[in-house]
Parts: sequence; structure tokens; C-alpha cells
Amino acid sequence: MSRFCKTLIGVLIAGAATAAVAFDRHPGIGRAATAAEVSAWDIDVRPDFAGLPKGAGTVDQGMALWETHCASCHGVFGESNEVFTPIVGGTTAKDIETGRVAALVTGSSPQRTTLMKVATVSTLFDYIQRAMPWTAPKSLKPDEVYAILAYLLNLGEIVPADFELNERNIAEVQQRMPNRNGMSTDHGLWPGAAAAKGGIGNGGAADVSSVACMNDCKKTVEIASTLPDYAQDAHGNLAEQNRPVGQTRGKPTGAPPAAPDAAAQPAAELALANEKGCMACHGLTNRIVGPGYNEIAAKYRNQTDVTAKLIEKVRNGGQGNWGAVPMPPQGHAKDDEIRLLVQWILEGAKAQ
Repeated sequence: MSRFCKTLIGVLIAGAATAAVAFDRHPGIGRAATAAEVSAWDIDVRPDFAGLPKGAGTVDQGMALWETHCASCHGVFGESNEVFTPIVGGTTAKDIETGRVAALVTGSSPQRTTLMKVATVSTLFDYIQRAMPWTAPKSLKPDEVYAILAYLLNLGEIVPADFELNERNIAEVQQRMPNRNGMSTDHGLWPGAAAAKGGIGNGGAADVSSVACMNDCKKTVEIASTLPDYAQDAHGNLAEQNRPVGQTRGKPTGAPPAAPDAAAQPAAELALANEKGCMACHGLTNRIVGPGYNEIAAKYRNQTDVTAKLIEKVRNGGQGNWGAVPMPPQGHAKDDEIRLLVQWILEGAKAQ
């Protein structure tokens, strides 16, 4: 988080009373954030470990948590390439010694993994804490984040198998990150080597320069590159392929929606499927990451005991029935919610 944001947070907490008075000048427009609201938002962990919560987790604890929450997308050993880019691989004992991943310089690795690229261990902690698991971000406790991170670090041979990671020794782990020297901060916008001489970065000067071109300007905006119309929905409707958190949303690339029936109301089950993140991977009538609900209903039609089987599949996750891409366990959904969704899917998953 930037210095400006940190300063803003301090102002919001320390000056809540003053802010409240200021808001009174414009009745009905906003209010001062409460300390609890700011605290819930201010969870970032900086490279100097400011913001790091207290806690501890061992490699063995992380292995169990990994298999429950992470392996279905990242593989048991963090090397899967089925859903996301591998986290582990491409680093050596020499890289840990030098702090610079040689494969990034030589280009010898066929793919760049997370442990090859990341320079600060705090980045891994911060991302796991705020964004994982995929279907239930921010649901992990600090001890669980420490344990999962310890397991990943052990897979990269950065820490031993009997290691316990905590807020007291994480700075020591930073000194063994394979690419800790791979990020330069000695330029205009970062305090680097020049800061030791009393300057900021390279003395505060911009590290890029450009001259605005104001000659022969185009009178109309032209799109330089775009997918042809027939390929827009090659991977389904991008607008449906996002988690229900965060700001990024894909552009609508599916078929135009039918005119809504004013007398009809959206199905409660559809709202529940969106709330639990199901629609990020499944469309009602189209395949996204996983099969469309129409495909599931057709495949299991007239099979006995299928409801119980699918409830178990949703709860615990699985792989193989619809190709190589795994389905992660949906532990954030209650059993009665899973049953309702499964029955809705088998009955045709109607939107209205």
C-alpha cells in the first residue's frame, strides 16, 4: 500500500470526529469510516513486514491445509499447470545462495513460476491472506496462512521440513528467497541506493522521458486490435468468469440476454449460485471452466442416488468426470445450500 493510503488510514482513524463534522455540511452524503471498517480493509503486509499478524504454522500443518484448500487448482506439490501457472519449480540451491534466479537471466526455464519471480516473502503471505482460497477469499486464519506458506517454502527447499513459520522468523526466511535480489528499487519512484546519500531513488528524477506528439493526430479513435465477432465467446461469457469479489469484470461475450419477463423473478437458486462463486466456472447453458449446468443435468438424468453423489462431489471437490481441470472443494457452502443447488441443477437450472 502506498504512503498516501497509509496516511489516509491514519487520518480516518485519528480524525473521525473532525470528519464527522465535515460530513455534516453535506447531509446525506457519506460518513466517516469507523475504526472497525478501516481495520477490515487495512490488511496489507508490506515488505518490511508492517501489517504482519501474529501467528505460526508448520510445514506439516500446511501440507494438510494445502490438500484441502489448494491442491485441486495448484497440484499436490504446487507444480500443476492445469488451472494456474505453477507456483513451485525453476529455482536451485545456488539461486537461494545468490538471491537471483539464474533461469530468469538465461531463459532456460520453459515457464516462470511464482517462486522464480517473487522477490519478497511478504508478497506471498499478503496474497494468500487476501485472495485465497479461490472460492472463499479471506477465509483463512493467520495461523493457516503461515502454515500454507511454510509448506510452499519447503517445496522450494527454502525452509526445512520441520520448520515453523511465524512473525518472528519470517524476516530470516526473506534472506533465503531465491529472487530476493531480482527487483531493483534504484530509480525515480523508489527509495534505493541513492537514498543513502540523502536523495530519493536516483535523486527524485524521473527514470523515463517522453515528448508529447501533437502532430498529425487522428480525428477519430480507432481500435488497433480486437477479436473477430465469431471468436468473442470462444471461452464462454467472460463477464461470468469472475469471483464475486474485487473490481475486475470481464466484458460480456455471450449471447445477448433475452428480454426480461416483468412478472418473473430471478430464481433464488441462481442468486445462491452467484453468491457462492459457482457461476465463475459454470454457465447455465454453456461451458466456462467446467461444464454447463445443462450438460450436468443431461449426463445424470434418470440415474439413481445421483443427488447424494453430486452433493459429495461439490463438498469435497474432484477431477476426471469432465476432463483434467479439477473442481476445488466448496467448503464455504453449507450442506443444505449444496443440496438446494444440486437439486436445482438436476431439475434444469432455470434462471427464472
